[in-house]
Amino acid sequence: MSSTRAVRRGLPGLKACLVLFAAVTVGSIHAQPQQTSVRPTVQPFNASGIYKRGEKAGWTITPVTGSSVTKVAYTVKKNNQTVVRSGELDLSAGKATIEVAVDEPAMIYLEVGPAGERPAAFGAAVDPTHLRPVSPRPKDFDAFWRGKIAGLKAIPENPVVTPAESGKPDVDYATIRMDHVNGTHVYGQLAKPSKHGKYPALLLLQWASPPYPLQRPWVTDRAAEGWLVLNIEPHDVLPTEPASYYQGLPPVLRSYQAIGQDDREKSYFVEMYLRDYRAVDYLSHHPEWDGKTLVVMGTSMGGQQSLAVAGLHPKVTHLIVNEPAGCDLNAQLYGRQAGYPFFPGNDPKVMETARYVDCINFASHIRATSLVAMGFVDTVAPPAGIWTAFNQIRGRKEAAPMVDSPHNNSATPEQQRPFTARAAEWLRILVSGGKIDVKSGVQDR
Repeated sequence: MSSTRAVRRGLPGLKACLVLFAAVTVGSIHAQPQQTSVRPTVQPFNASGIYKRGEKAGWTITPVTGSSVTKVAYTVKKNNQTVVRSGELDLSAGKATIEVAVDEPAMIYLEVGPAGERPAAFGAAVDPTHLRPVSPRPKDFDAFWRGKIAGLKAIPENPVVTPAESGKPDVDYATIRMDHVNGTHVYGQLAKPSKHGKYPALLLLQWASPPYPLQRPWVTDRAAEGWLVLNIEPHDVLPTEPASYYQGLPPVLRSYQAIGQDDREKSYFVEMYLRDYRAVDYLSHHPEWDGKTLVVMGTSMGGQQSLAVAGLHPKVTHLIVNEPAGCDLNAQLYGRQAGYPFFPGNDPKVMETARYVDCINFASHIRATSLVAMGFVDTVAPPAGIWTAFNQIRGRKEAAPMVDSPHNNSATPEQQRPFTARAAEWLRILVSGGKIDVKSGVQDR
């Protein structure tokens, strides 16, 4: 916690108040990393974590009987960035509540825990389906991307498909290489049922990290279910090499997100998104595609790529993304926390370039039926930006709010279940030729 001194002055659009009660309620212990004491329980007023404008949002903090913890520090932030209150709660007389009344769409982020220990995080959303972009899309955004796609199409794919052992009966597997812009390549792995036929297509896009190998089961497991599935590297690297190959790559690739960050013509993400476009193109003219269903799916930076290519390529019919990065990249200039790729907000050239790769600016072109998940305590891909992108999507869409979830690499399976369960259901329906019944109702919980 950055401060234990209560902030007395409110901010526009948000009023926070603290209410203490005398009654003591015994609750369960919430285990958190780096704990050295028994923590009080923290329960939201509303289990969904979603509130209307003007409605009291908040949490009840209950001490555990017999615990030595009688004081906890807390910080409340608006949109993961602006501190609206911080201080210390005295639980010696009983439980306490932190109440937040918000009169505008926003995300609320609470950190609370014993002083000197790592705090636990909790989140809430206020009227999230009305969150809007903080900055306008560049006037030449569409023209810029039309030019980039035209340049890509001028380069033949020249696919080289190299069959290999799938490890599964009745599944064909291969690696693939295609030519790409700037003398680079698209590398990936491809799998499909061995029986010749027509199949729905699935493109799997990868999360962020210094380059790493693609795992064969990622495609063969889906192919065994009946998918024509392609999984590509986001980088110009071979897809299935031993660890020594990736460890020996140029060091600059360990911070690839900074390459060209101040020049849209050199932006690493422009080349990456075009790589995804080429992959969709390949699937869309594959002789065993069924011509009806083409799903793009990814988590974190994979979700970022998925949003971008779904906004660029008209052949994408369905979009499934979990905690997508790359949304709201100018956020820190407007009182929101910006997430991955964490472009420096104090550099005007970087902020201008970021607008051309910000997923919010692709989202309004998305006509695909979309499933979008956001973690309410995610500080890698902050939820305000994801909600904003979701709200811009023009096609049929469904949100999967994960009220307890940090970013997926730090989350438990239970915290991610609102997404994983629904995504599995979508894939089962789509591979069998069914139509998605989009769930709604997040506005009213």
